[in-house]
Amino acid sequence: MIQLQPSSKPAVIYPDSDGQPMADNTKQFRWIVVIQQNLDWLFSDDPNVFVAGDLLWYPVEGDNKKRVAPDVMLAFGRPKGDRGSYKQWEEDNLPPQVVFEILSPGNTKAEMNRKLLFYHQYGVEEYYLYDPDRDTLNGWLRRDGFLDVIDPMENWVSPRLDIRFDTSSEELQIFRPDGQRFLSYAEIAEQAERERQRAEEERQRAEEEHQRAEEERQRAEEEHQRAEEERQRAEEEHQRAEEEHQRAEEERQRAEVAEEKAQRLVERLRAMGIDPDEI
Repeated sequence: MIQLQPSSKPAVIYPDSDGQPMADNTKQFRWIVVIQQNLDWLFSDDPNVFVAGDLLWYPVEGDNKKRVAPDVMLAFGRPKGDRGSYKQWEEDNLPPQVVFEILSPGNTKAEMNRKLLFYHQYGVEEYYLYDPDRDTLNGWLRRDGFLDVIDPMENWVSPRLDIRFDTSSEELQIFRPDGQRFLSYAEIAEQAERERQRAEEERQRAEEEHQRAEEERQRAEEEHQRAEEERQRAEEEHQRAEEEHQRAEEERQRAEVAEEKAQRLVERLRAMGIDPDEI
């Protein structure tokens, strides 16, 4: 008797890399890092905002051909943590709501159109495309189920991120909700160094103020000690004067007593008929 073995489909493999470099040049890489790191910093206190850069996103289980690696993506409602790729069916079927692409000379118009269609089809709410060479920023916002062009982009505030895009200068500037500009690693390091130097200067000034205050305290203590010594000397002088006055008073009293005794003696002699002046 022949037993038929149940057929099984091979497991679908979802590669963690598409074999493409993260960036084609230093400018594109710098912008990817600046946006990804600043957004990661912006939502660092929210454990349910996942921020990633150049991570493959697979929207459909069982299909490893439908995939894209946004330069930066954010998934609200998904926990932070390391991932080899973003498999949407393992993420409560939540697509990244916000994606960023940084254009490089190697990106073709057809490629970017396919990405726009992909983001439209699989639920992205906000899509931003920046060309650092031409300093142009384009954006799309999902309205009524469609990714619609944002116009104008100048001073546009992202509904999801609450960040503002300023395209009026020579290079794109992005501002956090508190008004602080997105900074590069070099700018953050420079700012930290300036803060460190200011803190050191403040520490030195505080140390100098403390030293001056200590010197003033010591001078005041010395003045107080000198004043106390003067007071003690004055007290001793007062006591000596008091003692001299008391001795003088005692001498005066003794003299009065002696005079009274002499006067009584004179009176007794005269009463006895003796003239004291003739004695």
